[in-house]
Amino acid sequence: MKSALAAVLALALTAAAPAPPRIDGTRLVQDLKVLSADDMAGRYPGTPGSAKARAYVEQRFREVGLTTKEQPFTYTTKAGAEVPGVNVWGVVKGKKTPDRYIVVTAHYDHLGVKDGQIFNGADDNASGTAALFAMAKYFKAHRPDHSLVFVALDAEEGGARGAHAFVAGPPVPKDAIVLNVNLDMVARGDKGELYASGGYHNPGLVPVLERVAKTAPVTLKLGHDRPEQGQDDWTGQSDHMAFHEAGIPFVYFGVEDHPDYHRPTDDFEKVNPDWYVRSVQTITEAVMALDADDAAIRAAKAN
Repeated sequence: MKSALAAVLALALTAAAPAPPRIDGTRLVQDLKVLSADDMAGRYPGTPGSAKARAYVEQRFREVGLTTKEQPFTYTTKAGAEVPGVNVWGVVKGKKTPDRYIVVTAHYDHLGVKDGQIFNGADDNASGTAALFAMAKYFKAHRPDHSLVFVALDAEEGGARGAHAFVAGPPVPKDAIVLNVNLDMVARGDKGELYASGGYHNPGLVPVLERVAKTAPVTLKLGHDRPEQGQDDWTGQSDHMAFHEAGIPFVYFGVEDHPDYHRPTDDFEKVNPDWYVRSVQTITEAVMALDADDAAIRAAKAN
């Protein structure tokens, strides 16, 4: 009798547990290949390569069911040049708290062409941009509790200019943005490790991320977010910093630097497709878990 009851309870628990996300891995890898191809010319802001990449971003957002909008801005380089940038975003409305927003970001720009060499930026950050499409498609089919704003940011390499422009003029009320999840360099599993950074600043999110790490498809580690780590503190090293400065909690997903970082050799061929798919699967699971734990998000927002 006890064994039969245990079997029934186990079946009930299994039925109640959320199914792990299954993203479109084949299309994810194809999107990475397209965005990091030579004809994108390194995706430097204000160039034809950037415009081509942006058109692809908008096309893919529309294909997965998002209504896309652009946020143009300009910035001045250290050399005094005025450069145009354009962020692209779309929203998946939440089913429980649609007026509270998790902003998922990845920058689509890179370093362009230098001395005749194309900096394709496959890992940095075609990988994060392609992940936006896969995640948006998943969450359109499996609606989250919070609304998710998916944003392809421009001009990160020049000082997170697109992120600062977005935070300065967000398309939703700024005080309704409860969390930023930033993806920057998520394809190169050379060490087999993906990091979730930000727990030091947002300790209420740590238990959620630790639960995800226990069963994640890749080795998920927490860290790279303490001031005493110097250059190994990633808090100010990507677009999430703009949100952090505005008092918005963040989680940043990325890998440690590799030999092809900011070199013309950061190419699609250096990526292990299987690991990349599992990396994005892990990030999707983390967003699911964070979205479902409103208490953790509220605690982080209150810090």
